[in-house]
Amino acid sequence: MQGSSDRGPADLTQLQATMQAIEIACSSIQMHVNPAAAEATILSLCQSPQPYQACQFILENSQVANARFQAAAAIRDAAIREWGLLTSDDKKSLISFCLCFVMQHASSPEGYVQSKVSSVAAQLMKRGWLDFAAAEKEAFMYEVKQAVLGVHGVDVQFTGINFLESLVSEFSPSTSTAMGLPREFHEQCLKLLELEYLKTFYCWAQDAAVSVTSRIIESHSAVPEVKVCTAALRLMLQILNWDFRYNTNMAKGAKPSMDAFNDGVRHDIASPKRSECILVQPGPSWRDVLISNGHIGWLLGLYGALRQKFSCEGYWLDCPVAVSARKLIVQFCSLTGTIFPSANMQEHHLLQLLSGIIPWIDPPHAVSQAIECGKSESEMLDGCRALLSMATVTTPTVFDQLLKSVSPFGTLTLLSTLMCEVIKVLMATNTEEETWSWMARDILLDTWTTLLIPMHSIGENARFPSEGINAAANLFALIVEAELRAASASAFNDDEDSQYLQASISAMDERLSSYALIARAAIDVAIPLLTRLFTERFARLHQGKGITDPTETLEELYSLLLITGHVLADEGEGETPSVPMAIQTHFVDIVETHKHPVVVLSSTIIRFAEQSLDQEMRTSVFSPRLMEAVIWFLARWSSTYLMVPEECREDNCNSGYDHESWLRSQHSRKALLSFFGQYNQGKPVLDVIVRISMMTLISYPGEKDLQALTCYQLLHSLVRRKNVCTHLVAFDSWRELANAFANGRTLFSLHSTHQRSLAQTLVLSASGMRNPEASNQYVRDLTSHMTAYLVEMSNKNDLKNFSQQPDIILSVSCLLERLRGAARALEPRTQKAIYEMGFSVMNSVLVLLEVYKHEFAVVYLLLKFVVDWVDGEIIYLEAQETAIVVDFCMRLLQLYSSHNIGKISVSLSSSLLSEAKTEMYKDLRALLQLIANLCSKDMVDFSSDSIETPGTSISQVVYFGLHIVTPLISLDLLKYPKLCHDYFSLLSHMLEVYPEMVAQLNSEAFAHVLGTLDFGLHHQDTEVVDMCLKVLKALASYHYKETSIGKIGLGSHASGFKDSDGKFQEGILSRFLRSLLQLLLFEDYSTDLVGIAADALFPLILCEQGVYQRLGQELADSQANPTLKSRLVNALQSLTSSNQLSPTLDRINYKRFRKNLHSFLIEVHGFLRTM
Repeated sequence: MQGSSDRGPADLTQLQATMQAIEIACSSIQMHVNPAAAEATILSLCQSPQPYQACQFILENSQVANARFQAAAAIRDAAIREWGLLTSDDKKSLISFCLCFVMQHASSPEGYVQSKVSSVAAQLMKRGWLDFAAAEKEAFMYEVKQAVLGVHGVDVQFTGINFLESLVSEFSPSTSTAMGLPREFHEQCLKLLELEYLKTFYCWAQDAAVSVTSRIIESHSAVPEVKVCTAALRLMLQILNWDFRYNTNMAKGAKPSMDAFNDGVRHDIASPKRSECILVQPGPSWRDVLISNGHIGWLLGLYGALRQKFSCEGYWLDCPVAVSARKLIVQFCSLTGTIFPSANMQEHHLLQLLSGIIPWIDPPHAVSQAIECGKSESEMLDGCRALLSMATVTTPTVFDQLLKSVSPFGTLTLLSTLMCEVIKVLMATNTEEETWSWMARDILLDTWTTLLIPMHSIGENARFPSEGINAAANLFALIVEAELRAASASAFNDDEDSQYLQASISAMDERLSSYALIARAAIDVAIPLLTRLFTERFARLHQGKGITDPTETLEELYSLLLITGHVLADEGEGETPSVPMAIQTHFVDIVETHKHPVVVLSSTIIRFAEQSLDQEMRTSVFSPRLMEAVIWFLARWSSTYLMVPEECREDNCNSGYDHESWLRSQHSRKALLSFFGQYNQGKPVLDVIVRISMMTLISYPGEKDLQALTCYQLLHSLVRRKNVCTHLVAFDSWRELANAFANGRTLFSLHSTHQRSLAQTLVLSASGMRNPEASNQYVRDLTSHMTAYLVEMSNKNDLKNFSQQPDIILSVSCLLERLRGAARALEPRTQKAIYEMGFSVMNSVLVLLEVYKHEFAVVYLLLKFVVDWVDGEIIYLEAQETAIVVDFCMRLLQLYSSHNIGKISVSLSSSLLSEAKTEMYKDLRALLQLIANLCSKDMVDFSSDSIETPGTSISQVVYFGLHIVTPLISLDLLKYPKLCHDYFSLLSHMLEVYPEMVAQLNSEAFAHVLGTLDFGLHHQDTEVVDMCLKVLKALASYHYKETSIGKIGLGSHASGFKDSDGKFQEGILSRFLRSLLQLLLFEDYSTDLVGIAADALFPLILCEQGVYQRLGQELADSQANPTLKSRLVNALQSLTSSNQLSPTLDRINYKRFRKNLHSFLIEVHGFLRTM
């Protein structure tokens, strides 16, 4: 089916036939009758050249709403595609038609058709935004303004506002529609709209809302003006959500100043926030519109009047106009930046808003009671969000002062009282459903988090107000009470799906981190409170021993351990945590260190944990769940307080404190850390922790989560610091652990990955030995039994039968995991011993690879061990050692290849085929990582001599590996995202670093590389496409530079050849020149790739200028329209000649060609895709 062209009078019969065909297709889709044919009919309309008359006819005459919807979509698709073909009058005519249509049908009940046509008008207007003159845009906007201001009635007014919504949405990067144009086009449109029209649109929306306000307030029944007001408020909110970029500068001549508001804005809070808060920073040019003209007062007055009028109508709070007004009010709470000339003006602004919001949330008890009785919670939740927004743009002091000017208490007290009420509701309902109180708690927690996260430079303004400290203390006490009550209630909960019981420590971390910030705000109260609660429950355990069921108390202790761990210490992931600032700057008057509240609390918990070493106590009290909390606490606490080195106890940050206060806080901090230092209680506590760790690994068999916490968190945290390792290796307890690991069988019951982690920990502790030789001997003692077992086993005569026994397979797997762990712990001082460890099992690994070739799991472990070992060792190896390792790796690759080529058979069942592909995928990823690790020798080399000795060329090794591995990597396997990424990452690196080696690839490997490159070039993952384009750039630029100086470059691979059938095959460069042009001109791709595609296309054209000319001529010859043919020829010529482009591959020419390609695609992309 063809759409009618605009190039002549359309035949009415043909138009009606087209309309009927589309109507039938739409009805068929709705009724699921032959949907494929129906979709093809609709698609043919979209793809027809210039189908505008047919589409307009359908829009104006069809009685089927879906047909009108599809006609509008077809106008959009065709116009965007053919934009370069349309005259200026055609473009304006299409936009005018769409605008007129929505205005004329403003009262239509089919809103989705109206929205679609409005959206099409917006998209076409954006597409022509850079083409249209200012007067042409003004002409369109005048008609829109008339509609928005209500000149043509309420329905048209609503439609006009909706059009502006669509327009703003199209210009916003996050909601814009793809048009196949470069990012620069969208950026330029965004800039022009923001500078020229955005504020104007806001004013129109404001005027529209004001014009209908009195009618809405005075009316006693529903009136159509309500939808106009709702749409206007929604548009204003949309504009305030705009990411302002270009008009946020200060007023001309204004001096920059620091104030309590702007200094307090959190631009990058690294906090566990659950609620989104978008800052509004439009700049001083918006001051007259948003602040100076009484706009806020009008908005609050409107909502207040409607709220009062409909106070008896419970449904009103959730009606669209109420929701839109509240959202806009909340968004105004986020207004900040240079729009305010002074702190006083922003304070007045926030106070005005807060005064209007107070009735939504105060008094908290009355508000919560009303909600529990059936009132909607939406207003209360929006009030909480408003407080969060205010907290985001102020400091705690300013936030607290806001309410004090109109009430006897501060905003922090209100915040605390409100959250206390929410927590009481949570305790009373005790439900696991996410009720309004859950949502309110999360929003209010985010508000506290925002206020309490320390700023990068702590000044006077950042100190927490005294009233706020009291409020935080009361709130934290109630939080702890609520958590303990929930823990106690869960003790006898038989529901296996209980969220409290199922929640892991990490899952609760987000909420507990916020609790900790509140506790630290009132640390003088929080620490003694936690100590008292712990002491009471410890006493209760001992008093009721053998008499009462301790389950409730144990659950409470579990909860207390998690809360206390968060209060005392921060997460140490990726860095060494320091003592929280709140603890450093408090308790400065404590003279006797052992009476320091943190010392008392920590010692209490450690003594409790130590009781787990007693078998009777362990059996009766320390369940696996409780031990998880104990281990987690010890790991977090020890990273912060245990044996902190002297140099880490100094803190030069004294901003905001007088010198005397700073000295006192430093003394308090040093005293606290010295108590658990190496010369006080540090060594006994460390020994206790080691013994507890060993006990959990041995006495809790099968408790995988507990043992994971012990291996990955607690033991790893101990070996992170060398000064701790120095004491560890001297302890009998540590030696017992190492001996049990190296020579015993008990720890073989651990999960294999835990054994790997334990091996890594034990080897890392070698850094505490007195010298490198002692460290190496320590590692040898740890690993010698493992390597000896593998060597002995691989030399057995009956290995083939012996090795297949399940217990032997398990032993081999565990030993390989342990060797992996040891290899991953390599440090310069233990490099020698780790090398010897790997060297001693080289032949054993090859033997085992042969023996276990059908055991996927064992093969994978063998490969991963070699990968980890080579990764650590390669940069340290001398030339001779490098040759040995490289030879071993090549033998490994060959052996694996010989076992696996053709192993995946299509004759396998689908499930077995999928399993085989998954196993192969894992193995191949490991082999690619191995080759990548070998590559690193050319980039980082710490050996004392050069590795470039005869027979040891990394480039030769890498390409030899590529010859072996590439035949194993099928296009099906490249559908696994991680393997695909690793393969193209390695290929990109190798061909960029060693492009000269391409000429040495044999024909089979070379063909495979070409096939995978072509696959990657059309991949849906832009990162993969990006890497393939870099490969093409590297190959083409290498060939061009080499041939420019008379060398052969890529040799025969670059020139065409005849295959065995006598058919001519293009060279690699001409082949990919054709492929890349095809991609850019006729296929879909991310516009973000245009830049790197230009970098690849430029050298390809320089290498194959004849091919480029021929391809250009073919394109031109295929264009029947003489005008378009001329445009295409000129564009192709400009691509390689504009902007003073010269045939030299340097930075300036790459930059020029990028600009040329952007212009070229904008010029020809649309009409070429209509061919």
